[in-house]
Amino acid sequence: MQSLLEALRKGLSRIAAALAGSRAWVWVLLAAPMVMMLTFLTLAARDSGNAEVVTRPAAVRVSGEAAIGGPFTLVDHTGATVTEQTYRGKAMLIYFGYTYCPDICPYSLQLLAIALDQLSEAERAQFQPILITVDPERDTPEALAQYVSSNAFPDGLVGLTGTQEQVAEAAQAYRVAYRRAGEGDDYLMDHSSIVFLMNSEGRFVDIFSDGFDPQVAARRLQDFLEEQGA
Repeated sequence: MQSLLEALRKGLSRIAAALAGSRAWVWVLLAAPMVMMLTFLTLAARDSGNAEVVTRPAAVRVSGEAAIGGPFTLVDHTGATVTEQTYRGKAMLIYFGYTYCPDICPYSLQLLAIALDQLSEAERAQFQPILITVDPERDTPEALAQYVSSNAFPDGLVGLTGTQEQVAEAAQAYRVAYRRAGEGDDYLMDHSSIVFLMNSEGRFVDIFSDGFDPQVAARRLQDFLEEQGA
C-alpha cells in the first residue's frame, strides 16, 4: 500500500510538472468503450434442494501470435540510427504520438510513467519506454530530446523519428493509423493511441488502450515479468 501511495504521489508530481510547463491543455474525454458480454446459465436444483447451480463459461484459449510489430530503422533523440535490434534484451513499451500533441499523447505518457513508478527499480530496468513520432516533419531529434526529458514522462523515455517513409513503415508494422489534420504550421495529427508491450525479442505481448488504468497496467507488467521468469 505504501508503494502504491508513493507511486501515486510521483504521478501527481509528474502531472503537475507537465501542466506547469505545457503550451496548451484542454480537457478531453478519452473514450475507450469496452463492451463485455457475460452469459450465465442457471439450472434449478433437483429433488428437494433449493440451491442453484451456476455454470461458468469455459475459458477461451487463443493460439497463434498477433501480427503486430516488426523491423524498423529510425533515428533516436540523440541523432543515432537505431533499429528494433537496438533494444533487444529489454521489453519495449512503444507509443506512437508526437510532440505537438495538445492532450492525448502527454496524458498517455503520464499514465505510463505512473504505471512504471509502481514497479521496483529492478522491474523498471527491464522495460524500455519508446515514443515513435507520427509527425517527423516537425519532430526532429532535437525537438524529441527536449520533449522526452520532461519529468512528467517515464524515466529513460526514448524518442524516435526518421523520414516520412521510415515512420510509415514502423506504423504499418504496428497497425497504427495516423493522418494530418489541418493546414499551416499548427496542424494536428490524428492517430491511434495505444501502448504496445513487446517482449525482449520484439514479439507482441499486450496493449494498453487509450486512457488505461496505470495500476492495472503495473500489475500486468509484473505478471509479464513473472511469466518470463524474470
